[in-house]
Amino acid sequence: MSNNAIHHALRVDEEKCRGCCNCMSVCPTDAIRIRNGKTLIFQNRCIDCGKCYRACPESAIRVEQDDFNEIFKYKRRVALLPSILKGQFPDNFAKQRIYAELLDMGFTDVFEVGMMWRVFHLATARYIKNNQHKKPFISSFCPAVLRLIQTRFPSLLDHVIPMKAPVDIAALYYRRQLLAQGVADAEIGTFYVTPCAAKISAVKTPRPHDVKALTGVINMDYIYNRVWKRLRCEEREMPPEPLAESLCEKGVLWFLTAGESEYARGRSLAIDGIANVFEFLENMENEEISDIDFLELRSCDQSCAGGVLTSCNRFLTVERLRNRAERSRKAAPLKDPDRWDDIDDDTEYLVDHIMLGKIKPKPAMKLDEDMARAMVKMEKLQKILAFLPGVDCGLCGSPNCQALAEDVVNGDSRMQQCIFLQKKMVAGGKMKMTDAAKILDDVWGKNILDGTPIDLEDE
Repeated sequence: MSNNAIHHALRVDEEKCRGCCNCMSVCPTDAIRIRNGKTLIFQNRCIDCGKCYRACPESAIRVEQDDFNEIFKYKRRVALLPSILKGQFPDNFAKQRIYAELLDMGFTDVFEVGMMWRVFHLATARYIKNNQHKKPFISSFCPAVLRLIQTRFPSLLDHVIPMKAPVDIAALYYRRQLLAQGVADAEIGTFYVTPCAAKISAVKTPRPHDVKALTGVINMDYIYNRVWKRLRCEEREMPPEPLAESLCEKGVLWFLTAGESEYARGRSLAIDGIANVFEFLENMENEEISDIDFLELRSCDQSCAGGVLTSCNRFLTVERLRNRAERSRKAAPLKDPDRWDDIDDDTEYLVDHIMLGKIKPKPAMKLDEDMARAMVKMEKLQKILAFLPGVDCGLCGSPNCQALAEDVVNGDSRMQQCIFLQKKMVAGGKMKMTDAAKILDDVWGKNILDGTPIDLEDE
């Protein structure tokens, strides 16, 4: 895979797919088409938000993850957890009990990514202070939103705070702790238990000149189901707390909506749900929104609590995490998060190594690398749109008329796939019914009506 390539976690199982187009209708970036009765994902448009995964009634869209047995290649096997995992379980199961089951499954260490919240808070504050001309600032916390901006709103990239992902910093921190204990780097495996597909994509997509501290990614749903089976067994001895007495309230809530914006200075907004984010970014690009200092944008409803790889109802998860945060607040009230005089050497090191270089756009709607040819294609696209009905029915195998026009210009479709044009051409003697039927077969497959009665007059 080249440094410019993007790894995608979502895959289509063609044997299960029946071309129902539920996935195509919910995709926020028009990345899905139906071809020969099967789902086709346009990789340059996909942001791995997972809407298609959740919408598929046949479970024909799957998420690729690392094989769990990969952890046993390493002497020290570290499970990096978002607070969302604890929120999947009822409050009567202590965090220590969940850790015990993870260790019994094969991990040697457990560490919560939320411990890194202050590193990000301090680094964000410093970046904002030194780059006031780039307001409004957009958090890069959510990889699906970052990919959305890269592909559909590249003009807004200068507003994005170019930081590494929280799990990358957590992996770097814990790896440094183990190296300081004399553990060889080759013996350390760090694995993130992810609630969403976009994080798998972000981890697996190579970045040039980046030192990789994270070894792999494991589906949270897989971990949850294995732990849940064990939790229903008898009580067991609790392990010692790893590295920290407890996660503070800020670290607990960091993965929920407003986890960042609550502590941001100035006017800040927290927006969740990919459709809401898309609409807001459109308004922002059109300069309809101003006077905002900080934007926290999360792809999933209720942020990571609504991740497509979670098992529990997102609202129950949020309630449990807020209960946990309240217990943490009472046990150890949060100190001033903006103080620099009390940070340790590890925090200072991570703050200094958290920034990325310039984030490059990856536009999905690039008609041609050559500007002159792109202008010719754009003119052709506008002419095609004038012929299409504009009803966005999706029967052509593309999600809407605009997408079909783009596909035609790019050589991925034909105008004749539009059933309204087919009817008009057949009526005008420019197309035979058999030709129209063949085109529909190319889109929806030859067997889509198998089993459907032909004589419907008596029905």
